[in-house]
Amino acid sequence: MIIDDDFYGQETVTAHFTYKQENYSITFNKGDLEVLNAWVLKKGTSLPANVSNIPIGWIRKAVDKEITDGHTPY
Repeated sequence: MIIDDDFYGQETVTAHFTYKQENYSITFNKGDLEVLNAWVLKKGTSLPANVSNIPIGWIRKAVDKEITDGHTPY
């Protein structure tokens, strides 16, 4: 997870994860965990991801837990 405080003037959190054997990168607004963008990573490139096919709820919970527990982003 990466926390960026300089993304278009707002703090963001980017989560990288694998779901159904595909790699994804989703950036959330840190304040309300609204999805700002989502990408599927394939063969060295990124393509827009269909967020409705991803269980965003459990990803939000995991991101929120990392933020509230004060873990250092990597």
